[in-house]
Amino acid sequence: MRFSRRWRDKGLVKEFHDRLRGETRAAAGRDPEPTAGIIDSQSVKAAASVPASSRGFDGGKKVNGRKRHIVVDTTGLLLTVMVTAANVTDREAAQVLLARLARRFFLLRLVWADGGYTGPLVDFAAKVLRLVLTVVKRDADTSGFVVLPRRWVVERTFGWLMRSRRLARDYERRTNTSEAMVLWSMTMIMSRRLAKQRR
Repeated sequence: MRFSRRWRDKGLVKEFHDRLRGETRAAAGRDPEPTAGIIDSQSVKAAASVPASSRGFDGGKKVNGRKRHIVVDTTGLLLTVMVTAANVTDREAAQVLLARLARRFFLLRLVWADGGYTGPLVDFAAKVLRLVLTVVKRDADTSGFVVLPRRWVVERTFGWLMRSRRLARDYERRTNTSEAMVLWSMTMIMSRRLAKQRR
């Protein structure tokens, strides 16, 4: 545990993950730096070890716990992650997450999102961050499951992450430890993918 805490606190988990993501993108014939991304969130139940100060209730999903906010590239690889209490709205978290994204990825100009990211956030992204936030809405006339353009990519990433038993619910006392666990999970996914490509 001391080893993982040291890596978390020094930012080494993120650095290792980001370098591997660049290698994974290059191995797939893409530029290491992305130009577009997809944003979404996922509410997960919190274990008893999660303190009340960093947990909340998501009324829409009926989940008492935390929320993982992520941005992925167009292939589903993780660009950034932020963990909050589940009652934090997507728009509130997105302001911080998109600002973090704009500081890190200078070539990134376009982000797709669902209907939860409408309103002033679109103007904030354009005027302050110089990002085009495009909302992909579901057609009101359709019923049942529908695959929506671009949004399915980030949903698939959540599916990949949920294969990690540690991420089935949130067990961590600190939100930055939760973020590190998401990064570790994606690091393992990319490592396996690179190993297959190099055989």
